[in-house]
Amino acid sequence: MLIDTHAHLSLPQFDKDRTEVIKRARDAGIKHIITVGTDSDDCRKAVALAQEHDFISAAVGIHPHDAKTINAETYSLLRELAADNNVVAIGEIGLDFYRNLSSQEIQVQHFREQLWLAREVSLPVIIHDREAHQKVLQILQEEKAETVGGVIHCFSGDWEMAQACLGMGFYISIPGTITFKKSDAYHKLVRDLPLDRMLVETDCPFLAPHPFRGKRNEPAYVQYVAKAVAGIKGLGCEAFAEITTQNAQKLFNLFH
Repeated sequence: MLIDTHAHLSLPQFDKDRTEVIKRARDAGIKHIITVGTDSDDCRKAVALAQEHDFISAAVGIHPHDAKTINAETYSLLRELAADNNVVAIGEIGLDFYRNLSSQEIQVQHFREQLWLAREVSLPVIIHDREAHQKVLQILQEEKAETVGGVIHCFSGDWEMAQACLGMGFYISIPGTITFKKSDAYHKLVRDLPLDRMLVETDCPFLAPHPFRGKRNEPAYVQYVAKAVAGIKGLGCEAFAEITTQNAQKLFNLFH
C-alpha cells in the first residue's frame, strides 16, 4: 500500500478524466495521495479535492514560478486553507533558478515568508529545488527549517546536499526519473539514502516513469517508482512500501 506524496491532481491535465485517474490509483492499491497546490486558485482546488476524498490530502503553497503573484491577500488565503483538517503541509515552495519565471530576489523573499508561515501554522514543508541547491540549503538553515520539518521533493542534489538535508531531519523524495536509464549517479545516491528518510512520488502529471516516459503521469504509476527504488535497495516491494508509507504518515501526520 503506497502513498504518492506529491501529485498535482488539480491541474488542467486531469480535467477530462480526473475521476477515472483517482479510481485507477485506488485500484492499483494506492493508500493515500497528497495533492499539492502551486498558486492561489490551484491551492483552493487541491483542498476541495481533499475534502471530496478521504484518501487524498492537500498541501498549499505558492510555487517559485508564481512567486511574483504573491501579495498580502495570498498569505491570508494560505492561512485560511491551512486551517482545514485536510491540509497536511505548506508547499510546494522553494526556488527555481532554472526557469526563473519569477526573479530570484522575489523567489527568495517569498520562500522565506512561506517558511515563516509553515512555522506559524505548525505544518511541514514541501520544497521545490531546481538549479538552486546551495541557496535552498542556505535558506533552510538560516530559517531553522528543522523546526517544521519537511521533504525535498524530486530530489536532484548530490550526496553532500542530501546529507545536509538529512541533518535537518528532512526527508528525500524520489520521482519517476529513477526508472530512466543513464541515472547511475542517482542510483548510487538512492542506494546510500537511509530508508527511514525516503519517500516516493509521481509529481504527476509530470515525470512519468518508464514505461510511460513522455506521457502524462498519474498516481497509480508510483508503484513503478517504488519497484525501482526497492530493487536498488535490495528490498521486496511490500517491505519497501511499508517503510515509505510509515515515513509519509510520520511526516504529514496522516490517519489521525
